[in-house]
Amino acid sequence: MKLENIELSFDNFASEMSKLKNQKHFDYLVTIIGEDFGEEGLGCIYILENTDNNERCSVRTIAKKVDGSDVIPTVVELWKAAELLEREVYDFVGIKFLGHPDMRRLFLRTDFNGYPLRKDFDMSPEANQFPLTDEPESDYTVVYSLDADGRLVATKKRLFEDTDFVVNIGPNHPSTHGVLRLQTVLDGEKVKRIYPHLGYIHRGIEKMWEGMTYPQTLALTDRLNYLSAMMHRHALVGVIEEGMGVELTDRIHYIRTIMDELQRIDSHLLYLGCTAQDLGALTAFLYCMRDREHVLNVMEETTGGRLIQNYYRIGGCQADIDPKFVENTKKLCKYLRPMIQEYLDVFGDNVITHNRLVGVGPMGREDCINYAVTGPAGRAAGWKNDTRKRHPYDLYDKVEWEEITMTGCDSMDRYYCHIKELYQSLNIIEQLIDNIPEGDFYVKQKPIIKVPEGQWYFSVEGASGEFGVYLDSKGDKSPYRMKMRPMGLTLTGALDPMLRGQKIADLITTGAAIDFVIPDIDR
Repeated sequence: MKLENIELSFDNFASEMSKLKNQKHFDYLVTIIGEDFGEEGLGCIYILENTDNNERCSVRTIAKKVDGSDVIPTVVELWKAAELLEREVYDFVGIKFLGHPDMRRLFLRTDFNGYPLRKDFDMSPEANQFPLTDEPESDYTVVYSLDADGRLVATKKRLFEDTDFVVNIGPNHPSTHGVLRLQTVLDGEKVKRIYPHLGYIHRGIEKMWEGMTYPQTLALTDRLNYLSAMMHRHALVGVIEEGMGVELTDRIHYIRTIMDELQRIDSHLLYLGCTAQDLGALTAFLYCMRDREHVLNVMEETTGGRLIQNYYRIGGCQADIDPKFVENTKKLCKYLRPMIQEYLDVFGDNVITHNRLVGVGPMGREDCINYAVTGPAGRAAGWKNDTRKRHPYDLYDKVEWEEITMTGCDSMDRYYCHIKELYQSLNIIEQLIDNIPEGDFYVKQKPIIKVPEGQWYFSVEGASGEFGVYLDSKGDKSPYRMKMRPMGLTLTGALDPMLRGQKIADLITTGAAIDFVIPDIDR
């Protein structure tokens, strides 16, 4: 969508945002984009959605200078998802959010100097030597506020009590699905509080994009989450194509829709296997990995890649589909349908699985919306959040398929949601595979691609939820600012409310069930 921002000043920001949430029912905070707007100063763009009618709007505000710092009132009390989203903005842009309960860096080290997404940040290697010392740790955070005279006040807030027993879960790959560190406060075996620490594999992609041409930006998306590589690149080429006004052929739409669904099946198979493995069931993991190889075989014939696909490009696809693609895709669908029941027979429907998953990591529909828990994790609580239905793209509104929602609000229904979505992906592919029209697989673009001046946001349904890309173009061959809305950041932010009062073993179960992937979060 092209952004037509509602402009709010510092003075009326808090009251107007409250009206948008409470009176106009914009209850889903999609993302917050922190940006250096040049002479205007630092500021944020908020993308909001009304979950009743799927209407979206964007709000822009410029930070106020107070005692040398840039400040904006927090919206944490309106949308809980803002807790990590505002910390991300502070980390990379340096805006301090007044009233935010935990204004610490989120991805970068606590002793990192500067804010890398500001335009005046010194990018020289000499100024960015990685420290060889341990990262300083503190038991305190900071809450910023303005006093009666309008001066900025920093209040120290204690994170842990003297009697708290704190355990670090991670950063290690098994059970935490990558290098994620969860600082966990325990009362015996019960979880009292979780503080996520991110950024162990932060690659600085959004900063790198600012110095790249648009075609150069594409390669980086495949490395965010190789299980959603097609969808991630789909969002990136989608926002660029929308900004340029590119008209794609029907053949391109068919191919992209089929490839996205093959990638979703690939991801869901690994999800089912890894959930079982995290709980100690190896056989189910082997079954799922066995069948995932068949999916990758079909994709590789056309894309040339298994882990990294590199297939979509601005204006279409890198190459046409393989001559055997249609035949082999149909064989794959026929093979996979009975296999899905086999996964349930081996792992998904026995007394141990139910004991480990039922009632674990609960979160209801309203909280899922408040914490922006999209994807199967949110649909398991009854929230119809599928981007393919809410904001259709390609052929998702031209084929018949069902958006899976459940009511258990727990890890068991998150698992079953993935199972049922496999059938829906097969349904979508089978309706399209015999009807791919003739035509060009690529619409030729100019040698140097420039996007007209403006701001756009384009989102797709990734394997774990909504993935979106924001683009601010000044009409040049490189983006002025590009920002990703990762699937997993808000999922990670919801771990704390999901797990309070649950046992420590339930932390492993819940982490597996909500299906985050760390490179997607860290970027």
